[in-house]
Amino acid sequence: MSGFSAAWLELREPYDRSARNATVIDAVAAAFAGQPAVSIVDLACGTGSTFRAVSPRLKARQNWRLVDNDLSLLARTPQSTPPDIHVATVPVDLNRDLEAALDGPADLVTTSALLDLVSDEWLERLAIEAAARRLPVYAALSYDGRIELTPQDPADAAIIDGVNRHQRTDKGFGPALGPDAARTAVTRFEHVGYAVVHGVADWVFAPKDREIQLEMLTGWAAAAREIGGVSPTDVIAWLTRRRGFVTSGRSTIRVGHVDFFATPTGSR
Repeated sequence: MSGFSAAWLELREPYDRSARNATVIDAVAAAFAGQPAVSIVDLACGTGSTFRAVSPRLKARQNWRLVDNDLSLLARTPQSTPPDIHVATVPVDLNRDLEAALDGPADLVTTSALLDLVSDEWLERLAIEAAARRLPVYAALSYDGRIELTPQDPADAAIIDGVNRHQRTDKGFGPALGPDAARTAVTRFEHVGYAVVHGVADWVFAPKDREIQLEMLTGWAAAAREIGGVSPTDVIAWLTRRRGFVTSGRSTIRVGHVDFFATPTGSR
């Protein structure tokens, strides 16, 4: 899969935490209320942001398996935890060995910012394997294609179109679902007999959030330039104007994401 730097993951984590849909994560907590122990498999864990967001909500002894193919990120996952929480890191290529990642004791599968990177075929594998094991799945922060920029710029629509086309290119799992991921995932899990709670989980960047805005805009410009459809000169001009909005304290950005919690109902 496409890698993400530890610096980028650290920069985005506070915004991820704020964006997580409260109704969805409340449903996760309620599903395990009163259970004395919970075993969780976190797919594409990065440095452990899902663990940090979810573990305080589970009032039980916890055993976490943090799964990723990036050893440098796994080395940055939590090394010390409260005595009632155990964390183990597991290096796995999720494209090749998803089934192996899910094997072993588990009550819950979690993941964040992964499903928009995977193919429809891989997502179907996840749904089938989770259903075969009757595992609930909490998937957060799937990008859904919505980007709102203020002030508006005449080139915004073309750049956003380029970003969304780039999101559908191969990120290591085959042609990525990109903006279609969350909608497709809900359908896939409902098809295998799951009930799904879902809701928006948008990033919202205020004028003061300059560093992450500049990082996002630079990444979008690179994606639009790579995918084509907008000339390099026009991409650079757009990025220059948008950076000016940021540095002058005028820029706000909303990026659409969806969270969902899927639980087996017993009907197939």
